[in-house]
Amino acid sequence: MIRKIAILASGSGSNAENIIRYFAKNKTFVFPIIISNNKNAYVHKRAKELCINSLTLELKDESDWLVLRDILIRQQIDYVILAGFLLKIPLVILNLFPNKIINIHPALLPKFGGKGMYGNRVHQAVCAAGETETGITIHYVTENYDEGDVIFQAKCAVSPTDTPEDVAKKVHALEYEWFPKIIEKIWG
Repeated sequence: MIRKIAILASGSGSNAENIIRYFAKNKTFVFPIIISNNKNAYVHKRAKELCINSLTLELKDESDWLVLRDILIRQQIDYVILAGFLLKIPLVILNLFPNKIINIHPALLPKFGGKGMYGNRVHQAVCAAGETETGITIHYVTENYDEGDVIFQAKCAVSPTDTPEDVAKKVHALEYEWFPKIIEKIWG
């Protein structure tokens, strides 16, 4: 059975690219579209290089989300991946994909989650708190930031001398290793 997956991303798109490359030879997972809320996001360049359609939707109000919903329906999307997507997903989308939208968070939830906690902000908070470990959390998406059921977590050590940039490198390595594998496991 073919699984059609849409990826939503707001920035660079390195996780999106990693996922698409991971599944390149697995024809049961296809990625017909990448959608960003940022017209300048580097993910569009990555999508072009990977021969994946991408588009920008500002997603500022309910009518924009209804456009997204209609696109996902037209594309016959089965699942949605948030890969560095910074907006809260409204019920109009969640109800269309119950337990079929997942996100990756660059920390061990419930620590360092919630509104405004993304990217380097998370790594700065981890260092400032003197944490000895951090990691990634892959979770289902709900109407609240970072509160969906946890699917998987992986950890890495944080040393007292680590900078937020050091922590980011460790966390990115975990993201690239585990996100595609967990997608394959839960939807395979």
